[in-house]
Amino acid sequence: MSMSTAKPVVEMKGVRKQFLDVVANDDINLTIYEGEICSLLGENGAGKTTLMNVLFGYYAADGGEIRVNGEKAVFSSPKDAISRGIGMVHQHFTLVPSQTVLENVIVGSKDNSFFLDVNKAKEKLLHLQERFGLPVDPDAKVWTLPIGGQQKVEILKALFRDARILILDEPTAVLTPRESRELFKTLRELAQKGHSIVFISHKLNEVMEIADRVVILREGRIVDEKKTSETDTKELANLMVGHEMGTIRKGAERKPGDILLEIRNLSVYNDKGLEAVKGVNLEIRAGTILGLAGISGNGQRELAEALFGLRMPKDGKVTLCSENFSFGSPRAAVKANMARIPEDRMSTGLLLELSVEDNLILENHRRFLRMGILDHAEIARYSDRLIEDFNVKTAGRGVQAQTLSGGNLQKLILARELHENPMVIVAAQPTRGLDVGAIEYVHGRILEACERGAAVFLISEDLDEIFSLSDNIAVIYEGKIMDVLPIAEATRERVGLRMSGVNTSCA
Repeated sequence: MSMSTAKPVVEMKGVRKQFLDVVANDDINLTIYEGEICSLLGENGAGKTTLMNVLFGYYAADGGEIRVNGEKAVFSSPKDAISRGIGMVHQHFTLVPSQTVLENVIVGSKDNSFFLDVNKAKEKLLHLQERFGLPVDPDAKVWTLPIGGQQKVEILKALFRDARILILDEPTAVLTPRESRELFKTLRELAQKGHSIVFISHKLNEVMEIADRVVILREGRIVDEKKTSETDTKELANLMVGHEMGTIRKGAERKPGDILLEIRNLSVYNDKGLEAVKGVNLEIRAGTILGLAGISGNGQRELAEALFGLRMPKDGKVTLCSENFSFGSPRAAVKANMARIPEDRMSTGLLLELSVEDNLILENHRRFLRMGILDHAEIARYSDRLIEDFNVKTAGRGVQAQTLSGGNLQKLILARELHENPMVIVAAQPTRGLDVGAIEYVHGRILEACERGAAVFLISEDLDEIFSLSDNIAVIYEGKIMDVLPIAEATRERVGLRMSGVNTSCA
């Protein structure tokens, strides 16, 4: 359908939203059309989610107006947006795990009768499932569903409230490739039946696959708009970051030094008491990056947590710079000057309720003690220096960390972990959920550390990342190291086979 002939269903004119001194949305003009899938694309912190939170009534706009189906709308809460046919599926689901699918779908729904007709509600839910291809057991407890199933419940919840405009915020961030394909099938079905979809993302390949039109935001403003049929990922990436994207330097040019991280016969149990890491042997030399490739759930998390001091292993030994590592003690990891970049920056890497400066001194606050009292003036100077050195975009060192975007949260972790030039860096999924600009920044910092002589253990499920940065690639399958390949000998086919468990021998 041509956008010139399609019916506008949402018109946002001159919309502005500001938090303290930070302008999140600056005079935004955006139109959403009937039956289209429109992607909002931009770096973390570009203002995508804020803009849609304004449209959904979570935030009140500081300026501008919104029209829905031609009528001016003022939203003081999500309830107002829902009444106008707008639904939103957030990146972090808003479901009650202990309740059933049906109970989650109907809670808060509009019903003029005194008693809710559960049978009628269930019949409507089953009809929606059949119509839009969203099968899920209405009587199942939400906590028993996989992540993809929970996302279906969120979409059904919006459709149950008769939403015709559906906003999805980073919908594939926690999905497997198969679940993502199923979601895209559902979104196309919805669009074909006249629903309008707003797809917030920073994943360029997904945007090109699913969207009809792409609106690019940068620093709170719309900088361009493209039909996907008339652009490509390279152009979109350059528009997102505002400059020509650089090329990652190849790791094969680096020369290895002494062994700085050595893992011997390491075995680790998972949360269910099963052996997730099975006799792993690895070594990483100074000035090199060892990438660990593998499909999610093959022991990567347990291996990283054992190295971080968060999980006691069943057996094995680890040495850092020829010194024995004490398991089960995060403090020992800090004392050994190991930089730890966890895969979950929100719950493991940071304390979001604390301030930016509190998070920067979490691991070394003792150095700021003077006669048993924290030297706040010195902490302020230290924090300001790190914020500047690592280009953390924040309203100030005193604001809560949770006010920062995902990319800036990751910069906060990098600042804390890398500023003292650690000799060993363990980076678990360091760019998960980040946009291309933030990914470029994180990769640059990892490469800088490697070039000054650090040994880097890169644990990633992103093969592009593994191949771009690594000198050697180890492949893990069901907790075992299937192979360790120099980058010059590694191919995607060979690594892919090892990731699937195809190998004649195991290390």
